[in-house]
Order: sequence, then C-alpha cells, then structure tokens
Amino acid sequence: MALRNAILAMLLEGESSGYDLAKSFNASVANFWTTTPQQLYRELDKMESQGLVTARVVEQLRRPNKRLFSLTDTGAAELAEFTTRAPKPTAIRDELLVQVQAIEAGDGDAIRRAVADRMATAETKLKRFERLRERLLGEAGEADFLTTAPRVGPYLTLARGITFEQENIRWCEQVLDVLDRRAATG
Repeated sequence: MALRNAILAMLLEGESSGYDLAKSFNASVANFWTTTPQQLYRELDKMESQGLVTARVVEQLRRPNKRLFSLTDTGAAELAEFTTRAPKPTAIRDELLVQVQAIEAGDGDAIRRAVADRMATAETKLKRFERLRERLLGEAGEADFLTTAPRVGPYLTLARGITFEQENIRWCEQVLDVLDRRAATG
C-alpha cells in the first residue's frame, strides 16, 4: 500500500491541513500505517500535482499560512480503484523476534528487558487506542454505532489495532513467563 492511499482514506473525513493529517495519523491510522511529517508533506505535494487532492491557502494573522487539502474526484476514484485490488500479504519483520530466536546465543537479560519494553509500549498504545474507541463511540453502544454511524472504517481499523496490541501484550507475557521459569530452574 502506498502512503497516498492512506492519505486519501484520511481525507474521507473532510478537508484537513498537513499538520492535522499528521496528528490524525498518530491518533488513528498509526495502528496500521506509519509515516513521518516530512514524508506526508512530500506525498501531499505529489498528490496535488497529480490532481488527487486540491489545496487552498488559509491566511493566518499570528502564524504562517496553512494549506487545507481536500480529496478531488480523481483522488476519490483512485481510492475506490485501490479498494478493488487484492492487498499484498503482510510480512513480519521484527528485530525483537530475531533476538528471541537467538536468545541462547545472546544476552538473555538484555532480551528480557527488550521484551518488557515492548510490552510497556504495547500497553501504552492499547490505552490510547481504547480512549480513541471511547471517543468514537460516544454515547452509542458498539452495536448501535456499527449500524448507524456514517463511517465504520476508522472504527474497524482501530479494533484491529486494539487486537494487535492485546496480542503483543499476551505474547510478551508468555515470553517473560517462560524466561522466568527457565531462570528459576537453571
């Protein structure tokens, strides 16, 4: 998936500045797609030159002017076409897994700390995702939201992010438990 597709999907929410898109990436899309602000701005410029988005300048008194981006019909068509393609399979490339694979040849204490750090990161992300879920649902229950909300895609991808972090935590707990038991018997 190209960054452009993630941006096009984000712009379904409506007009947005590059700064707000970057914040939105960190708040919602980051559970399945990451980017830097520099990559985002470069891609927005390319997308504008290709007619996928349009930008208008908003003059501000005490701050630099900002550009607000909107999805064009061409961008909406490209996004629609993107949804018809079979996605590429996901491949895991995770240094921590390589370290755990090699634990008997390496520094077990360092690897244990790395697993504990990963678990703490996953717990932090899970809390953030759960807060976002509460904001998305508002007063509606999940069943009502899923049948009446104008857009369910952001909620469904957030649900995947929540499940992913829950699994990260479960795996880290398993690894730490195994390492603790092995240390106790060795």
